[in-house]
Amino acid sequence: MTDATHLTRAYIHLDRLTHNVRLLQELVGRRPLWPAIKANAYGHGIVIVARHLVGLGYDTLCVAHINEAITLAEAGINAAFLLLSSTLPEQSEAITRHGCEPAVYTLEMIEALAREAKKLGRRVSVHLMVDTGMGRIGIRPDEVPAFLEKCRALPMLKVRGLMSHFPCADKRDKTLSLEQIERFQRLAEEAKSWGIEVRHMANSAAILDLPGSHFDAVRPGIAIYGLPPSKEIVNPRVRELKPIFEWKTQITFLKEVPANTGLSYGHIFHTKKPSLIATVPVGYGDGLNRNLSNNFELLVCGIRCPQIGRITMDQSLIDVTALRGRVKPGDEVVIIGQQGEGEVTVDELAEKLETINYEVVTCVANRVPRLIVKDRLSQN
Repeated sequence: MTDATHLTRAYIHLDRLTHNVRLLQELVGRRPLWPAIKANAYGHGIVIVARHLVGLGYDTLCVAHINEAITLAEAGINAAFLLLSSTLPEQSEAITRHGCEPAVYTLEMIEALAREAKKLGRRVSVHLMVDTGMGRIGIRPDEVPAFLEKCRALPMLKVRGLMSHFPCADKRDKTLSLEQIERFQRLAEEAKSWGIEVRHMANSAAILDLPGSHFDAVRPGIAIYGLPPSKEIVNPRVRELKPIFEWKTQITFLKEVPANTGLSYGHIFHTKKPSLIATVPVGYGDGLNRNLSNNFELLVCGIRCPQIGRITMDQSLIDVTALRGRVKPGDEVVIIGQQGEGEVTVDELAEKLETINYEVVTCVANRVPRLIVKDRLSQN
């Protein structure tokens, strides 16, 4: 695709997305997948990902905030939207009007939702969040019966789901996670008498490693994008996931510089010999973390070339001395992805930044266009 937007682009491989959700679906059987597409689909493009998932038949999508649900609704995405993050009573009108299903755990919120539902003449469905060990949002397990009694007294409110969340499902030690499952299992049995339709708890790591957590539905996130939840996942099928994200740019300028030349802000890099330096239009304004300065490699002509000097807001430098006579302006540069026999992975950059793969992709800026790639994956 050629256009006049940005020379730095993210490429989203939709056939790989299909592969990943089918793999996860195989692991959970007929239970529905409710994919998490919050934070711009973990940086992959929320409308692109949502539209493809709905096309595959997935009718419930997890987002963090009401504005994400509104964005999807305005884009014509026909699905139920489960709001995973905290909400306040002042948001109840928008939540009800747009038919969202929020996670709830305060009386103030359910009362506000019930009032708005009555005004609009429609019932609102909610999911009761129970804190079984995450320590973030949700009520204690012992508070569930009294809370459900309060909900029962609000005729315009329907508690559709009972939910919880794992803090350590991606760790090799599953002790805490197994304790959480046991707590939630007891609640899930009690919930049947309250007419709750669906109990859900499993994230990507739990889908892979904790089959006892699958209950009635699962909420995969990072795995649908082809990235492992952590290096401690036990299930060998994690290796079958296919990353759907590639990040590429182009060389805009080439310059020969002599030895002992300081480059970029602060001159934190000096050439040791006469060097050929390429400029690429990607920087921390695009989500390329400044802390990667002088600390990672990009692919040019299938060869790993070091990024040098301080990464700036809009541009970065690469030492392409090894490619003299082969490289020219306009050539493709791969930040994340494959080129020839070479590959730079999201996890590689995450390790250099001492962070997680979630953060690397989520931080890719909105000014970077997301372009759809429709590959034909091998059936092998």
